[in-house]
Amino acid sequence: MRARALGAILVAAIAVVLGGTPAHAAAPAVVAEHWLDSREVDLTVHSPANDKDYPVRLLVPAGWSRTAARTWPVLYLLHGGNDNYTSWTRETDIEALSANAPMLIVMPDAGLDANYADWYNTGGGPNAGRWETFHLTELWQVLQDGYRAGADRSIAGISSGGTGAITYAERHPGMFKFAAAYSAPLNLFDPVMQPVLMNNTAQNGDDPFAVWGSPIFQFANWVQHNPLSLATKLRGTGLYFSSGTTGLPGDLDPNGSWSLLQLGEASIGATTSQMSSRLAQAGIPATVHLYLNGTHSWPYWQRELHASWPALAASLGAG
Repeated sequence: MRARALGAILVAAIAVVLGGTPAHAAAPAVVAEHWLDSREVDLTVHSPANDKDYPVRLLVPAGWSRTAARTWPVLYLLHGGNDNYTSWTRETDIEALSANAPMLIVMPDAGLDANYADWYNTGGGPNAGRWETFHLTELWQVLQDGYRAGADRSIAGISSGGTGAITYAERHPGMFKFAAAYSAPLNLFDPVMQPVLMNNTAQNGDDPFAVWGSPIFQFANWVQHNPLSLATKLRGTGLYFSSGTTGLPGDLDPNGSWSLLQLGEASIGATTSQMSSRLAQAGIPATVHLYLNGTHSWPYWQRELHASWPALAASLGAG
């Protein structure tokens, strides 16, 4: 047993002997594990940085064993706003798609806002937190200590989860072999997307200025979390971007499913086009799929997952 795990047990035992409540572990730890099938397991992970427990869904590869001599590379899949860690297995065929891929696939929760950052004000509402620290440091430690995660990782996300995937790759150059974003707002300063993102945060009961601060008074912090501003940090990372450009119904939309809100996909497409141009100017290669009609919805993200899957898998030696 590793020293830090033993230390956490000793702290809890001493607290019980003394009649007190067990203190939180000084290191991140799995406090519950529930297997849904032979590959799919839900974890509850304690985050010391947030002093909270968060759910994480994990897909292990065929032949995985906690005591294996080998390790496996890791693919992060990030959910979008107003959703949670179950979305990828609920809405896509990721379990079947990855059946023969020798990799761990981790799907962490990020709160309803799905703003992937260490919030400027972590007391700014029920979904506030040090999410970047939890996902990239604490959860990574848990995966390496208890689930045989290897050194290599790639990342992908939909909507604001795609924003998070690209931002994480930019803020930590070299951490991820490949990053993919499907229908992701890639410019936080876009005049349409900025109020939409802030309004969504407010509707979830959170302070919209708590995420990155004020876009005026904490402008520098917004820049440091804006995918478009940090585009050159993606040099050396494999990249895939996709989005619709009109927001109008496409071939994968059920009849009668469209609403005016879907026009927001056009603004997202504009930010994807901006990112494509910025990367091209910098000489950074990227695969960009801008399609015309198609809404901000899972049927398109499922399609784009399949389109980018060979590159994602190959980046982790699992192609």
